[in-house]
Amino acid sequence: MALIITDECINCDVCEPECPNGAITQGDEIYEIDANLCTECVGHYETSQCVEVCPVDCIPKDPNREESYEVLYAKYLKITGENE
Repeated sequence: MALIITDECINCDVCEPECPNGAITQGDEIYEIDANLCTECVGHYETSQCVEVCPVDCIPKDPNREESYEVLYAKYLKITGENE
């Protein structure tokens, strides 16, 4: 699954620099995660770094975008160009 940022986001700016894929950007009101770039840090870290640093626990898995570890890892390879 990709992650999402809920409206509990307080715009504290700590998640964006932690994302190794550049999937997190400032939206109109809160930060947003580009599901096409989110690998839940698979390939980079053992845990999702944005979730680790979020002080208000507003970054759950997106129930509308279920992705297996294999799918997330394939996305990581595509984003990083490591499978070429």
